[in-house]
Amino acid sequence: MSTLIQRSLKAAKKYTVLDYACLKITLLCLGILLGTYFSSFFLSHTSILWIIFIVSYLWIMYRTFIKHLN
Repeated sequence: MSTLIQRSLKAAKKYTVLDYACLKITLLCLGILLGTYFSSFFLSHTSILWIIFIVSYLWIMYRTFIKHLN
């Protein structure tokens, strides 16, 4: 577990502004998705939020575990 954390921190040091923006979008969408199940306001936009979340999540995982681990 310690090795995974160290590798993730090493990769995060190489993040660009775009990577951090994508990370923030991922976390924002996750928060809204969690809130969706407690509020009917966002219920009609759930599919759009899932798409945005999945795309940004995959981007940040790619940048963390594939591109910057070398």
